[in-house]
Order: sequence, then C-alpha cells, then structure tokens
Amino acid sequence: MHRLVEDITAISDEKVDEIAFIIGRFGDEVERDLIEVAESLGAAGKIYYQDEALGTAHAILCAEKSLEGKVVVAFADTLFKGKFEFDSNADGILWVKSVEDPSAFGVVKLDENQTIIDFVEKPAEFVSDLAMIGIYYFKDGAYLKNELQYLIDNEVIKAGEYQLPDALRNMMNKGTSFRTGQVEEWLDCGNKDATVYSNQRVLHHMGNTIANSVEHQNSVIIEPCFIGEGVQITNSVIGPHVSIGSGSIISNARIENSILQKNSTINQAVISNSMLGHHSGLSLASLDLSISDYSKIES
Repeated sequence: MHRLVEDITAISDEKVDEIAFIIGRFGDEVERDLIEVAESLGAAGKIYYQDEALGTAHAILCAEKSLEGKVVVAFADTLFKGKFEFDSNADGILWVKSVEDPSAFGVVKLDENQTIIDFVEKPAEFVSDLAMIGIYYFKDGAYLKNELQYLIDNEVIKAGEYQLPDALRNMMNKGTSFRTGQVEEWLDCGNKDATVYSNQRVLHHMGNTIANSVEHQNSVIIEPCFIGEGVQITNSVIGPHVSIGSGSIISNARIENSILQKNSTINQAVISNSMLGHHSGLSLASLDLSISDYSKIES
C-alpha cells in the first residue's frame, strides 16, 4: 500500500490533501503505520473501517466523509508500472490492462472513439480483453458518493455484494464520460504467491535499497534486495528478491524471493517464495510458507 500511494501521489498534477484507508480492524500498529505513510507524502491520513465484506461499492462508501472534490480510488491489492498520466479535467478515468483471459476479471467495453460504453464482470463470452486493474479517478467525489448510496438504498446487490461497476454504469447512463488509462505492467497482490512475485518485479525495477543502519557480519546480500532500518544479519545469504522490514534479526539463514515484515526473527532456516508477518519467528526450518503477524514456527 505504501508503494501504491507513493506512485499515485507522484503523478498527481495537484497536491494530495488527504489519503483515506478503508481497512478491517487490524490494530493500532497498522493504523499508525498507515497514518505515517500519508503524512510522509504531505497529506492528512484518515482511517475508515469496513466491518462486513459487502463489496467494493460498500467499501468505498465507508469513507463517505472523504468523498468530496477530486478523488482517486485504488484497491490495495494492486501495483502497476507504466506512464501513468493523470488528466484531472476528465469526468473519470479507469486504468486497464490487456489480459490473456478476460473471463477472470471485470472488463470495459469501448466504442469506436475509445470511450467506455459498458462494464462487464467476468464475461463468459469475449467482449473485451481490457481488465480493470482497480485504480479509478473521479472528478466529483460527492457525485460518486451519491451513486454508491443509491445502490445501498435500492438494494442493487449481486451475490451478497454491492459492486462499484453498477455505480459506474449508472453514472455513464446519466452522461458521465469515462475514458481509459493503460499501464505496461499490472501486479496483483491478492495472495502469497502473487505478492511475492510482485515484490520480485518491484525490486527488479528499483534495484538495491539497503538502509545505512543495517548491520551484517559474515553475510552475503545478492541484489536486488530491500533491507530496512536496524536489521541485523549474521552468517547468512540474503537474496535475490528479498524485502526485509525494519528491526528484523536474521542469523544462519538462506533467504531468497521472500518478504519479511518488521521485527521478524529468523534463525537456522532456509526459506524461499515466502511471506512472514510482523514480529514473526522461524527457527530450524526449510520451507515455502506464509505466516501471519506474531506467529512462531520452531522444529
């Protein structure tokens, strides 16, 4: 999410005043981190909760107090690469990517002028290969809010969820003109394997990033890697394609193609294609795994 909001803020032709995060009840530490992300980009941070998974339209409406003026909506499980042009004068922009199997995605249908004329969720028959990647611009946030509220008030619901494309279709039928923006690469972060691969691609483009406070003894770091503040590495081989959060301690380990969140502890382990949460620990193991915050695995 940090990389996502950094990228979007960087291409905005106007100052971003506020960044609102719509989350579950993930705890005070997560919320503090998110507020710090917003403030580091010169914006105010706001936290909103979606306590029940009722779809994308419902989630966005949870932040209704922030839906004013020009608004960018971004789903948190996506990253992108490309020339990301931001036309703040457009009614709306939906960023898309051509995909091999459009039946697995929501897609847009265009007319001969490349204007969006329909939104189709997971089409059984081919109508377009332009998948919506989960990043949207709206010139009028209040207008969007009203259309989202209309879905709730009128029970426009499918499979138990209120969906953003239904609001977009209503707006389009009222004369709103949506155009598409395209990206070169779309990186999904919806599960462990996809997130690890996305981390690999991000590091490929960014190169090595190692904080000055990192301490490493009798160890090798194979580029590219991201290693945060205060990490301690002893008798280990790290990389390639490893991201390690600040405060982590690693000893007698071999780690590649993996993500370790803040304050992880690894001892005598070989891990690959893995994700470890904040304050997690791993000892005497050789694994491909995903473990949550505060988890410990010993053998």
